[in-house]
Amino acid sequence: MEKLGFGFLRLPLKDKRDEHSIDYDVLNFLADRFIKKGGRYFDTAYTYLGGAAEEAVKISLSDRYPRDAFILADKLPSWMIRSKDDCRKIFEKQLSRCGVDFFDVYLLHWLNETNYITAENCGEFEFLQELKSEGKAIKTGFSFHDSPKLLEKILSAHPEIDCVQLQINYLDWESPAFRARECYEIAEKHGKEIIVMEPVKGGTLAKLPKAAEEILRKENPETSAASWAIRFAKNLPSVTTVLSGMNSIEQLEENLEKFSPLSGKELSALQKAAEIIRSETAVPCTGCSYCKGVCPLQIPIPEYFEVFNEYSRNPDEGWKIEHAYSALTRNFSRPSDCLRCRLCEMNCPQKIAVSDELQKVARVFGF
Repeated sequence: MEKLGFGFLRLPLKDKRDEHSIDYDVLNFLADRFIKKGGRYFDTAYTYLGGAAEEAVKISLSDRYPRDAFILADKLPSWMIRSKDDCRKIFEKQLSRCGVDFFDVYLLHWLNETNYITAENCGEFEFLQELKSEGKAIKTGFSFHDSPKLLEKILSAHPEIDCVQLQINYLDWESPAFRARECYEIAEKHGKEIIVMEPVKGGTLAKLPKAAEEILRKENPETSAASWAIRFAKNLPSVTTVLSGMNSIEQLEENLEKFSPLSGKELSALQKAAEIIRSETAVPCTGCSYCKGVCPLQIPIPEYFEVFNEYSRNPDEGWKIEHAYSALTRNFSRPSDCLRCRLCEMNCPQKIAVSDELQKVARVFGF
């Protein structure tokens, strides 16, 4: 069970169009299995599934297990805060939703250049310290999506925080856009516990291009693509927890496999696979759905990008993919309907030019 954490961003749903339709039969089974195998760390946030993810903590964990049976991490939506009073109001709501009296780990959610300014202006770091003194947060920190330079600035200004949650996976490790290795090394230099999010990059690293898959299978034919990604994150010495959003028994069992460190040959194979994946991925969307929550037309952006990526990898089989695109357009607004307000781009942790990419999708599929 080394380092594995259970993320509540992507939960099993009865209806994928309704983020409140959590399948508790499946979720409770997964949570029970995870705990039985020694897992304790669970991660949620105020905005996950429109608040339903926090409610799921109460239903699946707090109402069914003693408090010391699990470690719970939650996050303050830093971009929604307008005053220090807002911090307290939201925090108390989170305690109620989750059915707990304290959080083991409490983070400022999604610090970037803009949200960090808000955090400083509204006293969010001071609020974290208050929670620690009250015993309502055992450890504090922040999740981060920005440059190594900003991370250095924040950690230098706030040495009091305990941990940092970073997007780390083998695809982003040397990426000039994400610079995951540099961020990891900065957090490590400051002596912070590092929590990994998106180790499988929203499922991107679970379903690989054939050439990339062949490289990994040649090196280790028994290991799944997702397991390779999880092993990479666990392999980093300063990482304390690797979060995985597990919504099926198959995913859970894969992640529960006994961890074995990566060899030099295996790390080299991952680097080669990453080069192929980057060359064959049209849009690096992780499916976090932060964009959908702010889109005035409720365009299912991640779903369109998923179809587009599949088409880009297999253009000769476009006829098999077009029906999935047509089904989306029958039930939701189309990519061509995009107003180009760019609210989605302001909320995209992956820094995707969403409006431009939607136009590409519309052109490829013809409507």
